[in-house]
Parts: sequence; C-alpha cells; structure tokens
Amino acid sequence: MSLLKIARMGNPVLRQKAAAVDDPQAPWVRRLVKDMVETMEDAGGTGLAAPQVHAPWRSVVFFVSGERLSGLPGDVAQQLTVLINPVVEPVGEERAFGWEGCLSVPGMRGLVPRHLRIRYHALDLDGNLVEREAAGFHARVVQHECDHLDGILYPQRLVDLRHLFFMDELERHPVDLAEFLGETLVE
Repeated sequence: MSLLKIARMGNPVLRQKAAAVDDPQAPWVRRLVKDMVETMEDAGGTGLAAPQVHAPWRSVVFFVSGERLSGLPGDVAQQLTVLINPVVEPVGEERAFGWEGCLSVPGMRGLVPRHLRIRYHALDLDGNLVEREAAGFHARVVQHECDHLDGILYPQRLVDLRHLFFMDELERHPVDLAEFLGETLVE
C-alpha cells in the first residue's frame, strides 16, 4: 500500500466525470481502494473519491463515526465502506445546510445544502450489491463523495459565496448557523 497524492481544486481530474469500473474484483481496483483508504486515514478524512487521488474511476471509500451523527433516523455510524459505481437518489425533497470540508479544498469549510435522506446502491470489492438508505451526516458524506465522481466540488453547491470560510477564521469567529442563515437550516 502507499499514500497517494491528493488532487486539489483546479486540477482537471476533479472537473471530469469518472469512468465506470468494469470489474470491481480486478486486482488493480483492490490496490487502488487500499491506497485510497490509507491516504484518507493519513489525511484525517472521513471519505475519499478516486478522482481525488488522480484516478478517474467511479469508486469511493468512507466511514461515519458516531460523534458525527445528526440524530435523524437512518443516520447511523458506518464502518469503512467501499462503493464501486455508486448511484444516489434523494428520498423526498427535504434539504438542510451543513458544514463540509474536503481534502481537495484544504483549509476551508462551507455551508452546503444537501438532501436529508437518500437511497444509494453500488457494488463492493467482491461484486456484491450494496443497498442502503441514509439520512443526516451519513447521507451528506455519500452525496459529497459521489459528487466527486461527476466532477463537482462542494463550493459549486454553495448557494452564496458568503457561506465559504477559511477554517482558522471560522475558529476565531464562530458562526451561529441559524442566525447566520437567517432562519431554519432546512431549505
């Protein structure tokens, strides 16, 4: 296994649509996923998409730790999960703003509206179907990582550039989200 270089915003690999993986059991896919997991862990991330490590394939890895949960039904901790060729669909129209960061946009955080509930399916490394419904942070992570597969970074999802912050400034000048957004966090 090895650490991979993380592409940063502006790199062309982050702007293109990733290609489908024909065989999730192929040795090169297993190698790529192992390297992605090691890179994500080393960088302190909770998710990573293959394009972020200069590999234009429809593969993501993520986990959801218990302390990040929203309390919504369906927002449960997730062990390390590998999704090959994932497909995401919203469940309902309800959306909410939440803080997002990205290993490809280092040092920044943004308030991004996302669907509160989603359904997704993909293949795992053994070619088995993975199907889940998710809510809250779990849903947010999956949407964020799958956006990378379509060449979308979270700043493109912002409704207002005033919702983009440098992390050190945000620490110095904390924001009350409800007050900052002028109403409820749900769109």
